[in-house]
Amino acid sequence: MPKAFSVQKRETIREQLKMEARQCLQTLGMKKTTVDELVKRVHIPKGTFYLFYASKELLFFDVLMDFHNDIQADLLSGLEQKESIDTESLVCLLYSLFKRVDGSFLATMIQNRDIEMLMRKLPAHIVQEHMQFDDLNMEQFLSLLPVSIDEDRIQVFSAALRAIFLTMLHKAEIGAAVFDEALQLLLTGIVSQLLEETHDNGR
Repeated sequence: MPKAFSVQKRETIREQLKMEARQCLQTLGMKKTTVDELVKRVHIPKGTFYLFYASKELLFFDVLMDFHNDIQADLLSGLEQKESIDTESLVCLLYSLFKRVDGSFLATMIQNRDIEMLMRKLPAHIVQEHMQFDDLNMEQFLSLLPVSIDEDRIQVFSAALRAIFLTMLHKAEIGAAVFDEALQLLLTGIVSQLLEETHDNGR
């Protein structure tokens, strides 16, 4: 980093880039959001951008991971605050987080299929690390339930929740009028089986 940038200034620029990237993803989409547009909004030279990110895709991924981490933190916090966990309460918590995503820039990315494009353009090792991170978060999530399940099933349940998340790609085909009800039904099926397995393993 240039010596002219203090630690605080570097952090300010990074946060401004992420804030503007998030706004652009929601209003313009990934294709139309250029590095030129981003640096114009943040009021920095184009060369400065590349001191922070090697590509706009890595910036978008950083924004995506920040949002992902916020959702995960809220999920874990919500579980920790519950005195007891049953299917209804867990479905309610997961559903509220899905709806939060549905009203965010991430929903726009999903509907525009920007997520698929982003994952194709990212280095393979970053995508793989993200998948492993998801599984680690799922393990932490499951640790707050009555008992844990084996590692293979952790990966299965993590994949199942990702699969439900990706149904937002096909909200129109599923039917916007019934989508929320269908989402709750899918979550209820997964949560019921999850709690049943943890109960069975605890016998």
